[in-house]
Amino acid sequence: MSKTILITGAAVGFGRGAAIGMAKNGHNIIATVHVSSQVTALREQVQELGLADRIRVERLDLTDPYDIDQALTWDVDVLWNNAGMGEAGPVWEIPIDLVRKNYEVNVFLPLTLTQRVVRKWIDGGQPQGKKVVFTSSMGGLFTPANWGTYVSTKHALEAIAEALQQELAAYGIRIQTINPGAYYTGYNETMADNPFRWLDERKHLTSRAQLRKGFDDFFATPEGKMDPKEMIDRMIEIVPADSGKFRNVMPKVIEDMLKQHQLAAWDNTI
Repeated sequence: MSKTILITGAAVGFGRGAAIGMAKNGHNIIATVHVSSQVTALREQVQELGLADRIRVERLDLTDPYDIDQALTWDVDVLWNNAGMGEAGPVWEIPIDLVRKNYEVNVFLPLTLTQRVVRKWIDGGQPQGKKVVFTSSMGGLFTPANWGTYVSTKHALEAIAEALQQELAAYGIRIQTINPGAYYTGYNETMADNPFRWLDERKHLTSRAQLRKGFDDFFATPEGKMDPKEMIDRMIEIVPADSGKFRNVMPKVIEDMLKQHQLAAWDNTI
């Protein structure tokens, strides 16, 4: 059955790829982007692909209350909270204002949108079968050093999604998370650059060279630079589906690693 799906963060990466794929599968997509300059480029791509009748491109800046008000006028079956950003670097030295910003973008703003969309569904009297999907991360389930700020926002999303699943079950509203591994979309690579705009060895004790090497060494591994098509293909299936797992980790090797990590946490010592 065709669904109308609202996607945040659809300008690039997973959001754009899945929007196109779901439209090709017959779904109606409202693909939203953060800044006005991204709208025309995506609209032109949609036109070139012959999908203008299936993909509507709009700006949705979640910090703008008027944009949110406009989004509430759209009738959708699925809200996919895909937009996000990341701050990396040592949590014991990162400026606190950057931590707050990361939580604002990754936690508070999608929760604000979700609360209002869910209330609209319920007040409209037809919440049954509606669905909210959150793009979390493999980092929502474990915490590697120097990624702690970003992944802590995804830990928070995991808790919010799990609470929503229980709280909204009586209304028939479904909740899911998608937990990608380190796919090569440019998102993680850009996040790894962020600490170097504030990390100052005249003030901080973390070595810039060692931090850079740690990031580069990870991205040089197969697990650090996976083809995003695999994840996009799964998102195309997961987001519109009426059933499936609450948590969706890709690839399988990362799912297995996370399960072992969570088991090992019980024996972790100081």
